[in-house]
Amino acid sequence: MALIITDECINCDVCEPECPNEAIFLGQEIYEIDSAKCTECVGHFDEPQCVQVCPVACIPVNPACVEDKETLWQKYRRLQSAVAPAKAG
Repeated sequence: MALIITDECINCDVCEPECPNEAIFLGQEIYEIDSAKCTECVGHFDEPQCVQVCPVACIPVNPACVEDKETLWQKYRRLQSAVAPAKAG
């Protein structure tokens, strides 16, 4: 269940640095979330950090990208294995 940032976003800049997977980026008008990188913080935290810090509550689950907990864990492990070789070099 990757998250999505809705058009209620006020571009306050607090969500981007909180994302441990670097899935949040500034889009054309508002911040956006790369669903391929979003694990809802599974593997890092108990709750999605962007949701916790968002002052306008504009980060719901993306209905177009529903994933169960096991799928999120698999994505987390895949992302971590991709980062490990880059850090070693």
